[in-house]
Amino acid sequence: MIVYQQHVSISVAHILKQIRVKILNSHLKSSTKVRNISVSAVVRKKMTDNNEIRQSRFVKEEEISRGKWLSLSQITYTDPTGKERTWEAVSRTTSQTGSDAVCVIAILKRMLKYDCLVLVKQYRPPMKCYTLEFPAGLIDPDETAATCGLRELKEETGYIGTLKHESPVTCLDPGIGGTTCHLITAEIDGDIDSNIHPKNKLEESEFIEVLCIPTDELLNKLNDFTKQGVVVNTMVYSYAIAMEQSKKTKNKSL
Repeated sequence: MIVYQQHVSISVAHILKQIRVKILNSHLKSSTKVRNISVSAVVRKKMTDNNEIRQSRFVKEEEISRGKWLSLSQITYTDPTGKERTWEAVSRTTSQTGSDAVCVIAILKRMLKYDCLVLVKQYRPPMKCYTLEFPAGLIDPDETAATCGLRELKEETGYIGTLKHESPVTCLDPGIGGTTCHLITAEIDGDIDSNIHPKNKLEESEFIEVLCIPTDELLNKLNDFTKQGVVVNTMVYSYAIAMEQSKKTKNKSL
């Protein structure tokens, strides 16, 4: 009995010792974490206080090669720590002071029919396949983004639209180049004579198929196209996701 009691006492003492060790280790880890957080906060504060260190800066751009439509250049810049780095970038030789291009989000509205999003399907050599995109084009000199957008809509699809909204300058694939773009939204009255049987006016090198997809089926239709090997433009697919999410939000609020 005495031996058993001694054994129990030793076991209890051993357990209590382990508990004390765990509590001490936990306290040390917590203290270390707090110290690390404090150090990080100090570093962030120093970075914030000194704008010259916190922000990356453009230094220079040197052209490496130039083609008819595109040029390759090397950009030198400094990162937030002040270290000088280089980046290869592609730019359009047709770039102007303002925005390069415009994309048109056009909705076709007709009596007793579903609203449709107007898209264009065309072969894109860099993708080596067909793509599905918004009607789009480069802005001519002395042309506004809105004027260009409605012109491109008419030329590529045959539809005459009315401007509803124009975005500020946005970027396209900024990791590759500095191409900028305006997004405009347009409404097409499908019941007027000029829009009942639209005829596009394409350039000799353009081969475009016009597609009008019901907006309430947009995401499913785009997924069907991808199964056929067509690559959907990122902006078009993002638009479809946004519409789908807005429908779910609206249904929840009802």
